[in-house]
Amino acid sequence: MRVIRAFVDRPLGPGASIELPDDAAAHLVRVLRLREGDACVLFNGDGFDHDARLVKVGKRGASAEIVGTRAVDVESPLRITLVQGIARGEKMDWILQKATELGVAAFLPVSSDRSEVRLDAERAAKRHAHWRSVVTSACEQSWRARVPEVSAPQPLAAALAALPGSSARWLLDPEAETGIAGLAAPAGDVVLAIGPEGGWSANDRAALVAAGFGGLRLGPRILRTETAGMAAIAALQARFGDLAG
Repeated sequence: MRVIRAFVDRPLGPGASIELPDDAAAHLVRVLRLREGDACVLFNGDGFDHDARLVKVGKRGASAEIVGTRAVDVESPLRITLVQGIARGEKMDWILQKATELGVAAFLPVSSDRSEVRLDAERAAKRHAHWRSVVTSACEQSWRARVPEVSAPQPLAAALAALPGSSARWLLDPEAETGIAGLAAPAGDVVLAIGPEGGWSANDRAALVAAGFGGLRLGPRILRTETAGMAAIAALQARFGDLAG
């Protein structure tokens, strides 16, 4: 029997009654056609799944009662932050969705010299809200109860300046001497940098190297931006994370 999960940005706990946000109510009632008394699972990113039932369904919304709470531990022991050159439209959505399914812990969308997407302040705010929605939807599907952080889009230099100092940092380079099989297990978090459709410029690469990024060979072929990150994340998760079984 299919279990329906929905993200709600509300405090949740046993016995609580909540008015569902408009987007969650619309999804549960209008799309999935749940009715009063039907069961669902709500989560808000606190690491728990909250069993719930709908207690009121109306034309203008719905409310639910929390009947139980369960800890969910499906997070990878390998915490990966993806520094992703902003890609166009659905490519960026696809990257965020699939990387969330693969267990990425945080996203830093960045603009760089060869970025094909240029966002003014208004568009950047709209894209940021949309990207967060894509990630929470991917968490619904993949049973994650911790929602990865999605930073607001920013220039590469600003993102590099804000990175924690203790992480392992890699950027893909088909000419690098080190491959994933030759890596030592990272002592802490990992930061992976993937360029936009046009790749990293020489200036971008110099900034990444100056920020402590080492080259990592994934294979002899040049991969598209929407392929490169997923292949590298899957390989790293299989070697150091939780995809090895």
